[in-house]
Amino acid sequence: MITRMIGGILLITGSAIGGGILALPIATSELGFVNSSILLFFCWFIMTVSALLILEVTLWLPRNTNIISMAKVTLGPLGQLVAWIVYLLLLYSLLAAYIAGGSDFFQNLFDLAHINLPHWSVAGIFTLVLGYVVYLGINAVDYANRGLMIVKFVTFFLLICLIFSHLSLDKLAGGQMTYITSGVTVALTSFGYATIIPSLRNYFNDDVKKLRAVILIGSLIPLICYIAWDMTVMGVIPREGSEGLIGMLHSNRSTSEFVNQLSVILNRELITSLAHIFTSICLLTSFIGVALCLVDFLADGFQVDKKGRMNFLVCITAMIPPLLIVLFNPGIFIAALSYAGIYCVILLIVLPTLMVWRGRYHKNIAKGYKVFGGKLMLVLLLVISVLIIIQSLAGSFLRA
Repeated sequence: MITRMIGGILLITGSAIGGGILALPIATSELGFVNSSILLFFCWFIMTVSALLILEVTLWLPRNTNIISMAKVTLGPLGQLVAWIVYLLLLYSLLAAYIAGGSDFFQNLFDLAHINLPHWSVAGIFTLVLGYVVYLGINAVDYANRGLMIVKFVTFFLLICLIFSHLSLDKLAGGQMTYITSGVTVALTSFGYATIIPSLRNYFNDDVKKLRAVILIGSLIPLICYIAWDMTVMGVIPREGSEGLIGMLHSNRSTSEFVNQLSVILNRELITSLAHIFTSICLLTSFIGVALCLVDFLADGFQVDKKGRMNFLVCITAMIPPLLIVLFNPGIFIAALSYAGIYCVILLIVLPTLMVWRGRYHKNIAKGYKVFGGKLMLVLLLVISVLIIIQSLAGSFLRA
């Protein structure tokens, strides 16, 4: 059972820590380290409570019930339609973000090797190669992901250890709490693991005690990693200036500039190499994981088998829209993650809260495990979610 617990914890941790970790120090740069840590803790708490709400709802229903079916049972056809639309928008936004970040980063590597390729071709190659891995199916993705995840965690901890001695406490100071909402959607997306909860319910045979422990521990590990990563990056790269983190926030090449600044400031070949490896693997694992989810979701929605020509058509349907978005807007990495954060709030906070409210207080189908807080907690989650969505949409409108 200990092995199963460790496996469940790693599934949540692996689902949470992805390409979004690269954007966190940039997206929260105006806050400064202390305020960004407060924001991360707040987002962790909100997303953990919401994950527990999803656990509560899924335990009311038969096994193998996913979020779409949960929405249909509790909120009706309209709730199911909203879940469908938001799920698709979330996955497409994430894919667009990872294609944008990945193609920018790999174009930078080509430039360093004096290989001149236009951006559209690098984005196409990135999508084609990784899309082919997804086309091969779950086994290919599984084996690729296992190896990449091991290297990801090793390089992450090595980077933290090697860069730690270069930290400057002066750089960690500063920042303004008035920017608390500036990076909230990116931070929330970084804890967007809750879609895996229905699968974990089956994995642990409805053992609520173990499921709660796995969710809490599995979500705490990303929180600790994110705070350590923010401290490491913000303690080395200055916030202000044209080459600082705030400048990267408004740049079209944030991922490549981020790695280049680490290389210039630290001036150590080993750290530079590890930063390149870590960045590339974060983007690779995030892309193939999200792409596989989207392909499976589309195949299920269209009621087709992922075989032969139909598999190819489903993969094309998954890859082409986000690729086109990136070709017309190459610098969309941070913005796409922000939009994904809005969809994440709707899918993983608003919908679970409404499902629990309907199930507990209207349909009376609630049974067994119940998340703490009662109606007050549900109302607070809805109010916070609405405020985040309004702020994010207003910010997007002003940037446009």
